[in-house]
Amino acid sequence: MLIKRTERPARRDPLSALSGPPEGTLNRRAFLRRSGLAAGGLATIGALPLASMRQAEAGPPPVPGASVEIRKSMCTHCSVGCTVTAEVSNGVWIGQEPSWDSPINRGSHCAKGAAVRELVVGERRLKYPTKLVDGQWTRISWADAINEIGDRILEIREKSGPDSVYWLGSAKFSNEGAYLFRKFAAFWGTNNCDHQARICHSTTVTGVANTWGFGAMTNSLNDIRNAKTLVIMGGNPAEAHPVSLQHLLEGKELNRANFIVVDPRMTRTAAHATEYVRIRPGTDIPVLMGMMWHIFQNGWEDKEFIAQRVYGFEETRKEIDKWTPEEVERVSGVPGEQLRRVAEMFATQKPATLIWAMGQTQHTIGTANVRASCIALLATGNVGKPGAGANIFRGHDNVQGATDVGLDVVTLPFYYGLTEPAWRHWGRVWEVDYDYLASRFDSKKVMEGPGIPLTRWFDAVLLPKDQIDQKDNVRAMFVQGHASNSITRVPESMKGLAKLDLLVVADPHPTTWASLAAESGRKDNVYLLPICTQFETSGSRVATNRSLQWGEQIVKPAFESKDDYEVMYLLAQKLGFADPMFKNIQVENGRPLPEDILREMNRGSWSTGYTGQSPERLKLHMANQKDFDLVTLRAKDGPCKGDYYGLPWPCWGKPELKHPGTPILYNTGLPVMDGGSGFRARFGVEYKGANLLAEGAYPAGSEIQDGYPEFTLGVLKKLGWDKDLTAEEMAAIEAIGGSADKIDAVSWSTDLSGGIQRVALQHGCAPYGNAKARTVAWNLPDPTPTHREPIYTPRVDLVAQYPTYPDAKQFRIPNIGFSMQKAAIDKGVAKDFPLIVSSGRLVEYEGGGEETRSNKWLAELQQDMFIEINVADAAARGIKDGGWVWVMGAENGSKAKMKALVTERVGKGVAWMPYHFGGWFEGRDLRSRYPQGADPYVLGESANTIFTYGYDPATGMQEPKVSLCQIKAA
Repeated sequence: MLIKRTERPARRDPLSALSGPPEGTLNRRAFLRRSGLAAGGLATIGALPLASMRQAEAGPPPVPGASVEIRKSMCTHCSVGCTVTAEVSNGVWIGQEPSWDSPINRGSHCAKGAAVRELVVGERRLKYPTKLVDGQWTRISWADAINEIGDRILEIREKSGPDSVYWLGSAKFSNEGAYLFRKFAAFWGTNNCDHQARICHSTTVTGVANTWGFGAMTNSLNDIRNAKTLVIMGGNPAEAHPVSLQHLLEGKELNRANFIVVDPRMTRTAAHATEYVRIRPGTDIPVLMGMMWHIFQNGWEDKEFIAQRVYGFEETRKEIDKWTPEEVERVSGVPGEQLRRVAEMFATQKPATLIWAMGQTQHTIGTANVRASCIALLATGNVGKPGAGANIFRGHDNVQGATDVGLDVVTLPFYYGLTEPAWRHWGRVWEVDYDYLASRFDSKKVMEGPGIPLTRWFDAVLLPKDQIDQKDNVRAMFVQGHASNSITRVPESMKGLAKLDLLVVADPHPTTWASLAAESGRKDNVYLLPICTQFETSGSRVATNRSLQWGEQIVKPAFESKDDYEVMYLLAQKLGFADPMFKNIQVENGRPLPEDILREMNRGSWSTGYTGQSPERLKLHMANQKDFDLVTLRAKDGPCKGDYYGLPWPCWGKPELKHPGTPILYNTGLPVMDGGSGFRARFGVEYKGANLLAEGAYPAGSEIQDGYPEFTLGVLKKLGWDKDLTAEEMAAIEAIGGSADKIDAVSWSTDLSGGIQRVALQHGCAPYGNAKARTVAWNLPDPTPTHREPIYTPRVDLVAQYPTYPDAKQFRIPNIGFSMQKAAIDKGVAKDFPLIVSSGRLVEYEGGGEETRSNKWLAELQQDMFIEINVADAAARGIKDGGWVWVMGAENGSKAKMKALVTERVGKGVAWMPYHFGGWFEGRDLRSRYPQGADPYVLGESANTIFTYGYDPATGMQEPKVSLCQIKAA
């Protein structure tokens, strides 16, 4: 199934196809010469034998007599969390190695990680502020840029209100940058702020948190080494998270584990599988429910675990019982006997883990898909144990952290929500009055309501004003670190870009926001601000397993670039709220200190246990990586002895309490002060008369040997534990409560003294309680996960039985998915566009790809945008491998030109595209639309030109994993 690229040299164009700097073209020979390589030293991937190796190119040698410093940071690509060790001499980054001491990457890098030094020293970055003047990119100063942008934003606010400016942040921020950006939006007066998690794992957060308490990966990459059965469903870690594969495969070999891959496409991960299950895209729920049908039919479920720790299976069984082997095969294509075999392994050969990524999440039913996975884990008791759990691989280097710190349209930092008590809590942390914060918003209603998801930004620009629940349409976009081509419905984005009054892009690279804006017909009011990379600043980031790591500044910002903190400070000054916003954050030479920002986060983040990870503790971990065990992640010796690497949250209490972090969520086998806990009591103590607290299950050493609710002062009083509070803690609690009748309601998550958490931990209890997980989430559109056909489905025969969600207004704007699905059926769209199309990642590139396609070492590896098409489908259309094709989408007459890769990786009737390309639009090369010298080496069509309408109602998640298309030879 997998085809070596060495077998396909003919389908690769030479590098002469790449345009170089504006003064002329860059042919292959010139490219290699400028790269500092001997001719032929790095051939195109099509001619490079897989076994070939050569010595890595180093930077310049240090000046004679100069010292060489070793500094550490983390790779800025996926969320595995690999440490990068840099050699620096006289302020110049001269050498790089993967850290041999890191318990995460242990001396390994993927292609992207090995090439990160080029992000700093590369030539294709934005070098100075630029604006579009009469259609031409023109250099300006930082002072002029900030003044002009600020004046225009204030003018828009005066006329249309604060919600008319959309603040789109980034998972490429550090924790401190993401937190500052969310705080910035709060002081500006809007909840229209978002980042990449909306389009990758917002459905994970909502689905997982609504099942057992927190919306995050439960275990770790390292812990997967303990698994006896691995089910990878909707993920391709071999390409998307390559270094993670060393943990998966070593565990597979050591444990002789089952390695099961469920995917519509025969991926590079599936090549390692002991069992590969091919499914029709969009049918995750039938497959998961079908697995549970076999589990319950055969009595393989974990009865004791369910009785003690799970609510709702009696109701959920009604849905499971519908998914007989015959119905599962009819809907998903998976044979009943194969699914029975997989179900038996998952339920009986334990511990078992379920691993997923965006293959499950990026659907209109993404939240339901995620919950079905969680329910399968609960049915088999595979949660809260080593080697088990939901191992959810996140995409960007800090997408977990940016989500945690609340850069999100639905919450303030650390999942506090948007209610008045949440605003009052953060007002206390920020030491600003609630009334001041409220005055910044158009109304209390919009202050306490979700903003508009980034997936719908252009709809907020284009829809009639009376269809949007805010004062006016979105008129300005401030984008700091987010790619436009990662958002579906690119033709609609083009219309939105043309209509905006102002577009600001703050990024190390211009990104497709710049090229598409110029192509849309814009002549002015577009600004590009050069931001430095994370290697040129400092701060913490969170790996996919919830471990925090502190990245040092490797070198100072290159060219005229500034870091995220300084840009936000400059803009806050211009907009008039820098003083209250930075009241407790030290600013040195115009740059807010990330250590101070993290300390402020620690003071307010009681709900998620981000309180114990002080800058000092994180820096100590980075300096002593060698002391941490490869599998348990615990330090056996040294100054961090007893801690788990990166203090994975929750890390309860103040830093001086020395909680070690929580490597495995919901593990009752450990004391709470050793990282143990039960499920979170966030859904109340009972529902419809049924008990929602755990029964007979509790963390080791707990003084309460049963379930219990979340801790408040009132609970402490009932237990007689309030006497353990210090006078200082009690005074702080009284100040928060405000009056005698409200003091008892002060909880573990709002007590800024930390006293309630400290006392609960002292008695062996988790501050958030000890409850049951739930299989029925009564607050979601489908309380029990229910299959619904994609909006654009070839199986129109199934739509009557499994329709998409009804039309409704969500996140301030209409979601008309049902009407779109009905119209597609009425028009016979599936006849004209008969191929299912899906998308995913390549090992060479990441995200929207502008950064990695601007990296000469990575650009060499993958030069063409392509679409995988099955051999039979290609033959029927006269399409040849490596030939140019047109891909037509099912909406708006969209089309995209790319190469064809004819392969059996995809089944008949299915096509697949990578989503990292941009810089072309509907066959037109937009290289001339970039600022001179800042165009990526490799350009190509965006897959999201083809992907269509479709949004998860609980999160606004888009649907780039299943739509319809037609392909024809160009």
